[in-house]
Amino acid sequence: MIEKRNTIRMEQAREILCNQVTHLPTRKMRIGEALNHVLQEPIFAPFSAPYFRRSGYDGFAITELDDQNYPITLRVVAEVPCGETYNKPLKQGETIRIMTGAKVPDNASKIIMLEQSKETNNPNEIMLINTQKSSNITEVGAEFAKGDLLLDRGHLLNAGSISLLAAFGVNEVQVIQNPKVAILSTGSELVAAGNPLPDGKIYNSNQPLLESLLHIHHAEVCVAEQLPDNYLDTKNRLLELTNIADIIVTTGGVSVGDFDFIADIATQEAELLFNKIQMRPGSPTTGMWLNNTLIIALSGNPGACFTGFYLLVEPVLAVLMGKGETATKKVQAKMATDYTKNNGYDRFLRGIYHLSETGEYLVEPVGSDMSSALGNLHLTTCLLKIPRGKIGKRKGEEVEAWLLSSK
Repeated sequence: MIEKRNTIRMEQAREILCNQVTHLPTRKMRIGEALNHVLQEPIFAPFSAPYFRRSGYDGFAITELDDQNYPITLRVVAEVPCGETYNKPLKQGETIRIMTGAKVPDNASKIIMLEQSKETNNPNEIMLINTQKSSNITEVGAEFAKGDLLLDRGHLLNAGSISLLAAFGVNEVQVIQNPKVAILSTGSELVAAGNPLPDGKIYNSNQPLLESLLHIHHAEVCVAEQLPDNYLDTKNRLLELTNIADIIVTTGGVSVGDFDFIADIATQEAELLFNKIQMRPGSPTTGMWLNNTLIIALSGNPGACFTGFYLLVEPVLAVLMGKGETATKKVQAKMATDYTKNNGYDRFLRGIYHLSETGEYLVEPVGSDMSSALGNLHLTTCLLKIPRGKIGKRKGEEVEAWLLSSK
């Protein structure tokens, strides 16, 4: 007997899933390991930057009294490479050869660039041909004063922020843990890539798809495996995974067939959140709690799996990581072409987008709109929503679109 399912809109399913979770616990982490984690505390500058007067060029440091009547010849009293210092005050008629980034003596007023110098017959002297308007000195605190905010709570640490922290000697930060995600592909028809392909079988493309998408979105894939269609084995493995993972993402087995055991587990073993969404592709996508672990069960069709990840899995990951928003950006766009198919449910098409000369987003479908199609996944740069109805959307009409965070 075919089960009658209550349907909800995609936006409702997304809200239900996101409301089920909060951000994961925090931990101290060395900055070399903290890339792509969300900062859980503000970081303030422990000192001014730069904390000493710094030369902007290779050249010669001079006093204000000598900065006139060019060309001038000065006595070179020292050479100061980056990392070294000259701790005596410069006297009138003296200069030091200084390198980019080196500390400038307190009473030096300007760095004359190396290009404006000329050697003389005396190795201890240098002729400076001309001056410049700029002092070529970066003063103390030019970029940050002591106590300035470097990075705020909620910041997603990237290469630049790791570099900034290191520049201030910060070695550890308090961050939100990134989620451990288990992937379980179900289906007796699946064969892992690299193995012979028996007649009637298909290669498992969803598992590497999800692994890649999860890595791109900074989740840790703790398990990625496939199981044949078997109710008891699937249930037992899911229960085992609930002890390992913060969230489980499955593909396949969510429809109404005799071997769709994920759908059966959702109603017989788990706390069901929903098991039908008013969307194409991916209407049988299911949400459930099993043993205190959230499971998002996506369709086994590649197009639906891809679409479901962006619309339903990525938002949950963002909440778990403490991100304020998803990397995928929702925008209003205009159709660049007609799409006139009848739609009983909202249809989320894989598409491409570009900006018009007036700054509007223009979107259009790319490749097949079939749930089973995967030949357009690598081309897709956005998802666009065709609301349910008999007409579809004409060129120039507005639609909702999601600009994908990864392509």
